Amino acid sequence: MLPTERIAYSPIATRPPLKLPNGARMAVWVIVNVEEWDAKQTMPRTVLTPPAGGSPTPDIPNWAWHEYGNRVGFWRMLKVFDEFKIPGVLAINGSALAAYPPIIEAAMVRNWEFMGHGFTQRNMQKVENERDDIRKTADVIAKATGKRPRGWLGPGLTETWETPDLLKEEGYDYVADWVLDDQPVWLKTTTTPIVNVPYTQECNDVAMMLIQHHKASEYYDRAIDQFEQIYEDAADSGRIMALVVHPYIMGAPHRLKYFRSIFETIRKKPDVAFMTGEQILDWYLSVGPKPP
Repeated sequence: MLPTERIAYSPIATRPPLKLPNGARMAVWVIVNVEEWDAKQTMPRTVLTPPAGGSPTPDIPNWAWHEYGNRVGFWRMLKVFDEFKIPGVLAINGSALAAYPPIIEAAMVRNWEFMGHGFTQRNMQKVENERDDIRKTADVIAKATGKRPRGWLGPGLTETWETPDLLKEEGYDYVADWVLDDQPVWLKTTTTPIVNVPYTQECNDVAMMLIQHHKASEYYDRAIDQFEQIYEDAADSGRIMALVVHPYIMGAPHRLKYFRSIFETIRKKPDVAFMTGEQILDWYLSVGPKPP
């Protein structure tokens, strides 16, 4: 199906109001992307261009740059989550569950949500068997945590024409790839509809730091500007804001303080709820429109 066949246009200003639990005005969810990069493959992203160009293997500088995030950056960020009592959502490669057991344990102790994020960190259009990739990711998360994931985020938000159909058939309840709204929306599939929970490309450290090459403070500035506007928009109907981080980016020493300052600012608003993706999903299922 084409995107316009999966979802009809709906202006947010004309929808019936949605009320969040406990009088909250808006909800924020924070997604931490934990990935395993295969040293035998071309690195998904790079910080240092090889002197002679090309995509050499092994690419030690760029593999190590990413690995720093899982060895150090994640644990630096975790202190911020604990300090401000923020529920985290772990968007994780299926292969990363075996590679980084202490991260899995830390997330489970804190009752974080686990989202499928591809079995490996690669474009879903280049995966040999997409259904198998989606299924394997759910299976390893269920085996490690005792609970199957309800949500899915494609690596780099990539999808094929069939991805929503396969996700629904394989038991997923929501996807976050369709960054087109500040409220959850229904997507049609070849079976029953699936919910898309609002994600972000704008408050995403990959876009800001690696593609647009902003200084570290841009993450705080943009997050707070976005928060203030969505908070104002939510006067009559609940809205959702996402914050997206990667341990090798926002977990870097020179960026961490800006990540922390975001929660220091937002926590001053008593009517902002920090939720997980599945909590947002369940809220929407209870108060939102029925599926098409």
